[in-house]
Amino acid sequence: MTDQSIYSAVIQLNSGSDVEANIAAADTHVRAAAASGARLIVLPEKWSVLGGPEDLRAGAQPLDGSAISWARATARELGIDLVAGSIPERVEGRERLSNTSVHVGPDGEVRAVYRKLHMFDVEVEGKSYRESDTDEPGDGIVVSETSQGVRLGLSICYDVRFPELYRALALRGASVIAIPAAFTLPTTRDHWEVMVRARAIENQVFVLAANQVGAHPGGHHSGGRSLIVDPWGAVLARMGEEVGYTSAELDFAEQDAVRRRVPLLEHRRPEIYG
Repeated sequence: MTDQSIYSAVIQLNSGSDVEANIAAADTHVRAAAASGARLIVLPEKWSVLGGPEDLRAGAQPLDGSAISWARATARELGIDLVAGSIPERVEGRERLSNTSVHVGPDGEVRAVYRKLHMFDVEVEGKSYRESDTDEPGDGIVVSETSQGVRLGLSICYDVRFPELYRALALRGASVIAIPAAFTLPTTRDHWEVMVRARAIENQVFVLAANQVGAHPGGHHSGGRSLIVDPWGAVLARMGEEVGYTSAELDFAEQDAVRRRVPLLEHRRPEIYG
């Protein structure tokens, strides 16, 4: 790693079915975060379009569509590393979409593409969600690298419930892990912060967790409370239920100190776990 710290931000949006309006909202808040000094910025899940299955299919794009084209141009213009949350990606020759996160560097080039591994097929307070009806799960673990040499693990929303993924990202060198999300209102209330902080503590990583907020088409409602958490599990920045951004400095010297004091990754016994 070349730098001892990086100023980061998470963006909280209330995305809907209008792709161009969502891009405009993302543009406003990414620019504000960059103007405050943030060099690593994370957008939420499905920031380009969020709603029911028909909304997602109508708004889905390939990676050369307007959403990622905007992300590339904006990252280049502002000189930032931008994790373009996730978008519903249309893949040629395939019926189902992918829920896809893209890391763009300050040169405007795509540095990594991650397709969500775990599908949100659950029931929450009587409401059924079937992400696999519209989306195809990915098949790879992805660690990227920022322009400052920071190893960056990629994940999306429901992935946070699978700690083995985050351990794999840490073992592959991730110092920071991004979690763009559209957590439901009940699961934000009861689970969101607990799980985000747990993933940070057990892997001694910074976590940038950018959530959607408010009502969306199709009867969806996201809970907000986007977070930036340090490797000790302390919350460096937290949002409520407003649209906008929050930011914090990630101090990698302190991360090294945490890992020296409590060398839990070295204390693992995988030969026992199986």
